[in-house]
Amino acid sequence: MPGERYWEIDLARGIAVVTMIVFHSAFDLNFFGVLPLDVSSGFLRMLAYLTASTFIFLAGVSFTISYARTSQRLAGRGLALKYVRRGLTIFGYGLVITAVTWLILPSVYIVFGILHFIGIAILLAPLFVRFDTEKLLITSIACLIAGYAASLITGPWPLLWLGIRPPSFTSLDYVPLLPWFGLVLIGMACGHLFYPDGRRGYSLPIAEPTFIRPLEFLGRHSLFIYFLHQPVILFMIAVLAPGAVTGFW
Repeated sequence: MPGERYWEIDLARGIAVVTMIVFHSAFDLNFFGVLPLDVSSGFLRMLAYLTASTFIFLAGVSFTISYARTSQRLAGRGLALKYVRRGLTIFGYGLVITAVTWLILPSVYIVFGILHFIGIAILLAPLFVRFDTEKLLITSIACLIAGYAASLITGPWPLLWLGIRPPSFTSLDYVPLLPWFGLVLIGMACGHLFYPDGRRGYSLPIAEPTFIRPLEFLGRHSLFIYFLHQPVILFMIAVLAPGAVTGFW
């Protein structure tokens, strides 16, 4: 079916939504001085990396499914424009996050966060989607190595999106193209392998369990929840710890 969703993908994305909310709740509680939580190392830092990695990996898997299905009804300019529009739209959402965080927290505002990254990744993904699994994995390894090399040097702000940062750079969220695009490519390789032609290429031993539907719902609406969850967390902190949020400014 052209529009069929795969519950296992929505489930994985829904779990990532939950871990995102857990980490951001902990981060905000620490940031506003409500609870002294270590969010820069240990379990919470690993949870943040795992959450981001899940979203980015699934973006690669989902792209291959979407592209395979769309290419059955669109070609050439129409096919290219679909993903140009999609990539620019998500990048635009990232710019909204940049503007809001610049107004509220100008010292640590988000310059190139996960939405900026996913927008650019969608623009680039059509250039690699016809690679076979082996080429995708080789290219992903090259991205990971290049990302590590980029992290060892400093450079001007225009190179920030690549992973080369100025010495004084700080941001609440930073997901540069290198090395993270390598994870998108790994997701695309898995998409080719497990969802050839946009269809599930394996059988599941069980049908969709009823009890996972709330997580599936979160996974289907992850972008909306991404925008909504921080205001909700801040509101709850303001209610439970009056003065913590308002007293910060």
